[in-house]
Amino acid sequence: MAIIALCGPTLARGPTSCFTAGVALPYKISTLLYGFNARDEVLLLERRKEPNLGLWSPCGGKLKTDIGESPYACACREAREEIGLSLSPAELHLTGLVSEHGYQGRDHWLMFLFEVKRKLEELPPPHREGRFGFFSVAAFKRLPLPQTDREQIWPLFWRHRGGFFAAHCQCLLDGRNEWTLEESLPHSTSDFQHPTLHAPLP
Repeated sequence: MAIIALCGPTLARGPTSCFTAGVALPYKISTLLYGFNARDEVLLLERRKEPNLGLWSPCGGKLKTDIGESPYACACREAREEIGLSLSPAELHLTGLVSEHGYQGRDHWLMFLFEVKRKLEELPPPHREGRFGFFSVAAFKRLPLPQTDREQIWPLFWRHRGGFFAAHCQCLLDGRNEWTLEESLPHSTSDFQHPTLHAPLP
C-alpha cells in the first residue's frame, strides 16, 4: 500500500520508500497523554521549559531508556508524576506513533500518543513543568500550539481517535515540515471524530 505524503493542508500519494536522509542528532523517545473530562475537553499543559516553552501541549515525558522502560510504563509514570493519576496499561489506548526528524534542528523524536480511557474529574494543580487547562475543540484556534501539533498531529489524532496512526515529520531547515502518513487505521465509528478538525488547523 502506498504511503501518504502530507504537505501542509494537502494530501498526496508518496513513494513507498522508508529511506530518511541521516542527520546525526540526539534521538529522544517520549510519551504524550491525551486526557479528557466528562465534557470531552482535553487536558493541556502550558510548558515552562523547552521544548515548546510557552506553548500548550499534552502532558508527558521522556522514556527512561537506561532502565529499559516501556512506553506504557512511561505513560503510567508520567500520569502519576504530572497529574496525580494512578493508571494501569489497560487504561491507555495507543492512538498514534509520531517520529520527527530534526525537530527545531536539535533532536530527533519518537513519540507515543496515548489516550487516557478514564475521564478526568478535576484540573490538576500547577506542576514544575507548567500549568494545566481543559480546552474544547473550539478553543484550539486561539491557543498557541507547537507548529507540528497544529499542522498535523492534532488533526491526525482527531481523525484516528479510537483507532491508530503512524506519521513521520521531516523538519526542514527553512521551517517547513514534510509529513508522511505511514499507517492509518481510523476508528470504525464516528463517535470520537471531530469533522471540523479533519483538516490541519489554520
